[in-house]
Amino acid sequence: MLENFALLPIVLISAYLIGSLSSAILLCELMGLPDPRSKGSRNPGATNVLRFGGKKLAFIVLIIDVFKGALPVIITCFLGFDQTWMAATAFLAFLGHLYPLFFEFQGGKGVATALGGFLAISPLMAILVLSTWVIVCLISRTSWLSAITAAVMSPMYSLWLIDNIHARWIVFIMSIMLLFRHRNNMKLLMFD
Repeated sequence: MLENFALLPIVLISAYLIGSLSSAILLCELMGLPDPRSKGSRNPGATNVLRFGGKKLAFIVLIIDVFKGALPVIITCFLGFDQTWMAATAFLAFLGHLYPLFFEFQGGKGVATALGGFLAISPLMAILVLSTWVIVCLISRTSWLSAITAAVMSPMYSLWLIDNIHARWIVFIMSIMLLFRHRNNMKLLMFD
């Protein structure tokens, strides 16, 4: 275990760099589509790609964004680190998605990447977060309201399902950041 601590800085930096790989931007460029930061909601995420790239491409973006949130956490777990470090790598992948080094720090809102991190930390918590998103989306027909509700519920689920207090705090911080990324949508909700 002690020798693995020497790898920890590499793991943490790699988590941020993996998060910085924007699947929406890269796949749109590969498909000859416009940069998602210049179309629709200007958010490089699956929901915006759905608007002009279609269901198939949006689904691929969604899967990759979930995977890039989960992969660093899985690697951290494989190396024998506890939930504190697993949550830290989830946070850094999430941070990379929000503020990607490779794309002028103009990233997405982070919902799918956060979900991927949660999935690797606590699969049951991720299922509850996803279920919350789906139920609210079926009722409201709005992705952003679903994301806001899921972000609010995530820390509550973590209290029930995650034993590590540091990991719970990281989930809370990620939830606050998700809400901040949806602040314009929240203004619509409050002043509608």
